[in-house]
Amino acid sequence: MSGTAPPSATPQPASESAAPVAGWTGAKIGPPSAWDPANARSASEQKILTNLKKIYDPEIPMNIVDLGLIYAFKWTGEDTVTVTMTLTAPGCPVAGILADEVKAAVQAAEGIKEAVVDMVWEPPWTPERMSDLAKRSFGYV
Repeated sequence: MSGTAPPSATPQPASESAAPVAGWTGAKIGPPSAWDPANARSASEQKILTNLKKIYDPEIPMNIVDLGLIYAFKWTGEDTVTVTMTLTAPGCPVAGILADEVKAAVQAAEGIKEAVVDMVWEPPWTPERMSDLAKRSFGYV
């Protein structure tokens, strides 16, 4: 039931500012167009984002980064990353599966030994968190 798909295009440069998660001090990801690879801490962060863009929501034909489900990630140690993410709805039946896929995708990046997935509901996901690509794909623009 995994939503994995072939690799997608390279992240686009920032074109809008990210709405931060309250109290967050790490790299802000959502909305996806706000992430600027030129400001990445390392090649590991770029690989993390590339890996996450390979994970597709099984009910919506779009990757979880462009959907705006990945809010941020934060280095919590030299080789440990915590990913803050949400789902489109709290009752999503694939919550555990997606969290496991996110953890595996982050740990697959070079230099990462451990990943922690922090599922949050605040701020709630809205279609405004989607990338311009996703908005166009679903007719929001």
